[in-house]
Amino acid sequence: MDPIYTAVATSLGDGRNGTAATSDGILQVQLAVPTEMGGPGGAVNPEQLFALGYSACFHSALKGQGKALGIPVQDSAVTAEVGIGSIDGGGYGLAVTLRVEMGGVSLEDARRVAEAAHQVCPYSNATRGNIDVRIDVEVG
Repeated sequence: MDPIYTAVATSLGDGRNGTAATSDGILQVQLAVPTEMGGPGGAVNPEQLFALGYSACFHSALKGQGKALGIPVQDSAVTAEVGIGSIDGGGYGLAVTLRVEMGGVSLEDARRVAEAAHQVCPYSNATRGNIDVRIDVEVG
C-alpha cells in the first residue's frame, strides 16, 4: 500500500495513564484506565479513541457507498461501541458493535449500504478476521 496520508501520534507517561498527542498538536489528551478496569477513570482511554475513529470513518464510508449505490444516506449516524476483555491464551482483545441509523430508506436498502461500507471502510478492513464486528442497522 502507498499511503496518501499518515497520522502520527505519541503517547507518554505510563501508556494508559499518561498523555497522547498528534504530531501536529491538534489533538492532545490525558489518558486514564477506566474505573471498570480498575483505574482512576476521568480521562480518555484508547478504546474511546478507537470508537471515535471507527464511527467517523465508517460514517464516511456509509455516505460514499450510499452515493455509489444510488441510495440516499440522510439523517444518518454511526455509533461505535468498542469492548475490551480477556481472550483465550492470555492477553486482551476487542469487540465492536456498529450501530447504524438511517432515515428515509427501507431496512433492506440501509443494510445493503452498511454492508457495502463495511467492505471499503479502512477500519473494517483492518479489523476483519482479527476482532468481532457486529453491525446493527435501524431506520427511521
